[in-house]
Amino acid sequence: NMDGQIWFLPRSLQLSSFQAYKLRVTHLYQLKQHSILVSIGEDEEGINPLVKVWNLEKRDGGNPLCTRIFPAIPGNKPTVVSCLTVHENLNFMAIGFADGSVVLTKGDITRDRHSKTQILHEGSYPVTGLAFRQSGKTTHLFVVTTENIQSYMLSVKDYPHLELDTHGCGLRCSSLSDPSQDLQFIVAGNECVYLYQPDERGPCFAFEGQKLIVHWYRGYLIIVSKDRKTSPKSEFAGNEAQNSDKQVLNIYDLCNKFIAYSSIFDDIVDVLAEWGSLYVLTRDGKIHVLQEKDTQTKLEACKFMLFRKNLFEMAINLAKSHHLDSDGLSEIFRQYGDHLYNKGNHDGAIQQYIRTIGKLEPSYVIRKFLDAQRIHNLTAYLQMLHLQSLANADHTTLLLNCYTKLKDSSKLEEFIKTSESEVHFDVETAIKVLRQAGYYSHAVYLAEKHEHHEWYLKIQLEDIKNYQEALHYIGKLPFEQAESNMKRYGKILMHHVPNETTELLKILCTDYRPSGCNEGPGILEGKKANSEEFIPVFANNSRELKAFLEHMTEVQADSPQGVYDTLLELRLQNWAHEQDEQIKEKLHNEALTLLKSGRFKTVFDKALVLCQMHNFKDGVLYLYEQGKLFQQIMHYHMQNEQYKKVIEVCELYGDQEACLWEQALGYFARKEENCKEYIAAVLKHIENKNLMPPLLVVQTLAHNSTATLSVIKDYLVNKLQKQSRQIEQDEQRIQKYREETTRIRLEIEELKASPKIFQKTKCSICTSALELPSVHFLCGHSFHQHCFESYSESDSECPTCMPENRKVMDMIRAQEQKTDLHDQFQHQLKCSNDGFSVVADYFGRGVFNKLTLITDLPSGKTATTIEAGLQRERLIHTKRST
Repeated sequence: NMDGQIWFLPRSLQLSSFQAYKLRVTHLYQLKQHSILVSIGEDEEGINPLVKVWNLEKRDGGNPLCTRIFPAIPGNKPTVVSCLTVHENLNFMAIGFADGSVVLTKGDITRDRHSKTQILHEGSYPVTGLAFRQSGKTTHLFVVTTENIQSYMLSVKDYPHLELDTHGCGLRCSSLSDPSQDLQFIVAGNECVYLYQPDERGPCFAFEGQKLIVHWYRGYLIIVSKDRKTSPKSEFAGNEAQNSDKQVLNIYDLCNKFIAYSSIFDDIVDVLAEWGSLYVLTRDGKIHVLQEKDTQTKLEACKFMLFRKNLFEMAINLAKSHHLDSDGLSEIFRQYGDHLYNKGNHDGAIQQYIRTIGKLEPSYVIRKFLDAQRIHNLTAYLQMLHLQSLANADHTTLLLNCYTKLKDSSKLEEFIKTSESEVHFDVETAIKVLRQAGYYSHAVYLAEKHEHHEWYLKIQLEDIKNYQEALHYIGKLPFEQAESNMKRYGKILMHHVPNETTELLKILCTDYRPSGCNEGPGILEGKKANSEEFIPVFANNSRELKAFLEHMTEVQADSPQGVYDTLLELRLQNWAHEQDEQIKEKLHNEALTLLKSGRFKTVFDKALVLCQMHNFKDGVLYLYEQGKLFQQIMHYHMQNEQYKKVIEVCELYGDQEACLWEQALGYFARKEENCKEYIAAVLKHIENKNLMPPLLVVQTLAHNSTATLSVIKDYLVNKLQKQSRQIEQDEQRIQKYREETTRIRLEIEELKASPKIFQKTKCSICTSALELPSVHFLCGHSFHQHCFESYSESDSECPTCMPENRKVMDMIRAQEQKTDLHDQFQHQLKCSNDGFSVVADYFGRGVFNKLTLITDLPSGKTATTIEAGLQRERLIHTKRST
């Protein structure tokens, strides 16, 4: 102000002021981040500029507090101040002078004691602009004169400087951009606007006209310039004739390269930015407010205008600079893509559609490019869809089909070999498509990489038919997967690579560890599969099956029973079909050894059936022997008419099963050929063991026409002689029993009629001399009383005779009970409706068990008669048993 006042205009537009200088105020600088105002003015006539620093938050007599005053003079020569700037951190202040000097104040600019002032720059041309640039910890000061531009690095000692250009600008024609333009220093010449970095010149813009004022505001470059050209009438221009010079206010969006606003004003004093708006102060004392429209309104208006002119790139840049959301950007990309597509620029269109991925439905784009002539564009789109992990199985199928149609193997390989972190797609779908298209190697690669074991093996075995590689792959799988895949593909592998397959199965069923595993043997415990489950794999490969089974029985004694059963059957088959006698004998011994290994006890019947099916004689006989089926052994020899073997069987097992001799006699008796020798041998054993009654022997041999009386002559003679001797012995025993009975009866009579004299002198228990008191029994035994009381169980029985007497009494009681039981049985049998159940019940209770008591012979019956009766009963019993 020319009267030394500084005016304040708040948002309410109520003016206020205070007297800052006595004469005039020439420069003001308001810091954005602090309530600090720096002013330069004069308090007295002459060239004596003073710098004053005001703290607007503190008051001194109603006015802002002046915290510092110092003269703005470079050296000792007074000169006019041309420009002023202050660093926002309050540590730097630069003042430019008309004589080309620049004074730098370093330190706290609000206090004298904490700052230092020095001449930073001297030159011949007036300084027209100053600006601080802070980047990290580095501080630069741009100095522009009417003829050159320089930058000083203030964060380094001695302040090194660099000349950026050899032309300058007028007063108020420079400014510093914000971070959106990388804090570049803007210098506006009459022909161009230049942007500078601290170490180089940046881009330039050709804006014609004499520049009067330059400012930067929120990403916009504001330029006030003279314009003599005919321009549209502005609402801000005066009504006087248009022949006077007008000033044009242009607001440029450098990022998007378009003019955001343009209008004509009369004599602009300055353009100020405050409260989110621009204020244009004109010489006629008016203030014009320019308010930026909200983002959505600006975008809608700009898009409408730009779309109408097909300036989609500019619309996109505009939307990005105003941080339009992704949905809005996607819609611009879609419209741009549609525009290019309709013009026939399919390559450009697909690039725009790619930018819509994640927002626009992929089917919208895919339908447009399904034509075979545009398949390469569709491929590019689908590739990007996969790169952004937004593809589904159908997209993967379509992309792979595109590759195969184009026969672009390199792209196909690049796609499938991309790491999972870069591309996500449905692997199984990709494998199916590649397999269907005949790209087997690519499909196999994918299957192996992503561990789709089933697909890998299916392609290797069914399409490539690389059985060796498939088998090697199975050997690298974990146990459970190796086991399941060998069950599934084992037959195919066995057919084409039998030896290798057999070896893998041996390992799988004994001590399996995946091949290529670096774990030590003690770290990774081996697993084993059930060998019986792999027997079907060896269909039509009996040689490999035999090798596998023999290996399992050798290394794993507790192999499943099915392994031994199959091995036995296999050995019997080989033995039965072998023609070479030596080999046949070897196979015979192997089969018999296996049978004798003791592994067939639980499956005896199955082993027996196998031996019978293959007519393995020694095996059948061995199993009969193990099962104690002696009669079957004999019948086997009988069927084969091996007479000597029949006799041997009777000799070996006759003691365990006596009926074998009887069956042998019957067998030889039925033979029409001369078997006298064998019959004689059988009869001799029957005679020695008394196995059959003679009458039954005679009846048995009566069926043989070749067996004459001479065959059994010796047998009958010996039998009759034995019976005669037995009769004599029985008669002697009878006579003895009669005499004993007579003696006993006499003793009884004597005891009844005559007194008994006890002459025993010793105790029958302790054998000591008898002393009174003593106890005497009629049986003749005598005891000390104390011995009798100690050993006797009953006062009425002799301790010595009691055991024998009890046996007799028990036999008598048993006879009496059986007599009662017989009567009861007869009664129940008569009264019951089901007589058979009664008989069965008594059989179960052992009623009919035979008990014979030898008593006196009934009168009129001799021993011979009794023997004959016994022989008859024996004969009948034997017949029933047979």
